[in-house]
Amino acid sequence: MSTANTGLSRRATLYASFASVAGWAFDLFDLFILLYVASTVGDLIFPVASPTLSLAAVYASFAVSVLLRPAGAAIFGAVADRNGRKQTMVIVLAGVGLSTAAMGAVPTYAAAGIAAPLLFLALRLVQGVFVGGVVAATHTLGTESVGQRWRGLMSGLIGGGGAGIGAALASGVFILVSAIFPGEQFNVWGWRVMFFAGLMAALISFIVLRGVEESPLWKAQQQAPGPKTRFTDLARGGRGGLLVLNLVLVSGAGSQYYLTSGFLPTLLGKVSGVAQSAQGTILLVSSLGVIVAAVAAGELSEHFGRRRTMLVIGSFNLVALPLLVWLITSTDPASTGLIMFYASALAFFANAAYAPVLVFLNERYPTALRGRGTAICWNLGFMIGGLMPSFVNLASPELADVPGRLMVFLFVMVLVFIVAGVLSPETRGAMNAEETERRAVQPAVE
Repeated sequence: MSTANTGLSRRATLYASFASVAGWAFDLFDLFILLYVASTVGDLIFPVASPTLSLAAVYASFAVSVLLRPAGAAIFGAVADRNGRKQTMVIVLAGVGLSTAAMGAVPTYAAAGIAAPLLFLALRLVQGVFVGGVVAATHTLGTESVGQRWRGLMSGLIGGGGAGIGAALASGVFILVSAIFPGEQFNVWGWRVMFFAGLMAALISFIVLRGVEESPLWKAQQQAPGPKTRFTDLARGGRGGLLVLNLVLVSGAGSQYYLTSGFLPTLLGKVSGVAQSAQGTILLVSSLGVIVAAVAAGELSEHFGRRRTMLVIGSFNLVALPLLVWLITSTDPASTGLIMFYASALAFFANAAYAPVLVFLNERYPTALRGRGTAICWNLGFMIGGLMPSFVNLASPELADVPGRLMVFLFVMVLVFIVAGVLSPETRGAMNAEETERRAVQPAVE
């Protein structure tokens, strides 16, 4: 991996890249845990008469966490732009891990009544603030630490590959915990152990980050600072339209993720009736496919451009994603091999679509605003995407109605993604152009 124009050694560049991927993976591992225990948490903490309403309540708790992510992006995005990416990463990853582990100690509704769902929701809110801040650090440190040639690949590796690794870790923990606490024991202790695993993520993230060097682009910007930037600068100086268009694009990308990989555990379990023992394996295999898809799509964006790559994959997904949902839900649940193939294809193509989005956002903002701009757009967009599974459940009177509603939601949100892509410019090379301009004026500043 070339280190040209970064100011970092090859070892430091690789370590910064690894830390960004690992940080985002462990962060999403903490978020994915809820998706894997949604049915159990729904029964124990949000018990209602209708199974779809119970699921909607669980996904609403997921959505509540997502709603606080923009606040975390605003808070920690400013910290990342002013104090550095590394310091921000240490704080937010520790916060995410600790708040996740605390969810495992929440009493059930039978034991504590209404206090149980209220406490669970409060912890989801805290988690959401820290998760919003993770993007400001992980989504900038990696791409700022590598040369232009590798930024597309790094975008896919962090955004989609990190998500795939996080999901794979959650799948592995789910398989292990389900084996240790089979059947009814999972409803007593297994789901709690899943949340306690968040402590492992916080610990590993802290260890990984100990040797990370600060982003060279951020350090260079600190040495030759321009005018002081403010949060309102994201919408000032002609950036208002840019902000709105970015949000629409990321909303379409985030919806593809949450309506596929995010919804897959429920689609396999409650909706399709796939055996619990097979669900973990299917989810693990599909998560590994996500890593390949994201890295490949990110690398393609370096050769063909961010915009063209997103448009081609989005156009394919307009038909492919709804079709794959239909195939999964219409296949005999005992045909696990076939369902695994369909589920893996669903996750593969949906995650490939948003692989270039991370570096696209990085290239839309200067270094002094990059942490805030990337974090705000990513979190607001994925906040909207994170609400989609709840809307699908609420729009479905019965479980049998879920597949049809899901197909409609997918088609509409992929179309939104395509339209935003058509209206967006090509950004490849923008960070290099900024660095060239900075070097040209730096002697005059000094």
